[in-house]
Amino acid sequence: MATKGWSPTAIEGVMRRTAIPIGDERGAFTELWRASLTRELASEPFVQANMSRSRAGVLRGMHFHIRQADLWMLLEGRALAATTDVRAAMGTSSGKVRSQVAELTPGDSLYIPRLVAHGFWAIEDTVLLYLVSNEYDGTDEHGFAWNDPSAAIEWPDTQPILSERDRANPTLDALARP
Repeated sequence: MATKGWSPTAIEGVMRRTAIPIGDERGAFTELWRASLTRELASEPFVQANMSRSRAGVLRGMHFHIRQADLWMLLEGRALAATTDVRAAMGTSSGKVRSQVAELTPGDSLYIPRLVAHGFWAIEDTVLLYLVSNEYDGTDEHGFAWNDPSAAIEWPDTQPILSERDRANPTLDALARP
């Protein structure tokens, strides 16, 4: 069900919204976020804002959190955002691992609940603003290999620019083992 301009996606709990700029001869104004826009989506408030800049060809992901939801807002550039529901792999739900990919352009927002992995490939140089529901402490950073076949994410590049952490992420099967 859509909530205050949010549209559901194929993965339960992941929601998408596009902010509409208001412009005139001086430029434009865009309201990116307000608490009432996410109150019905998130069970907790957002408490920290972060910004990442990525060059074209960079792939960030796949990451997920057990204690944190994310709200992405693309400010500049274009990116292919991937989300993968890892709740079944982690034993917190029945069903199968499901992935989806969507192109984000400036003004697009994506709400990502806990236990939904997320990553993006920068089509162009990008600036991504993201809000999180827990302050960063490093103990809730989890991930799996960006090219894991069981996630079935169709990235457009088989040799993206990756961080060492993303290069070393385990498979989804390894995450599911105790």
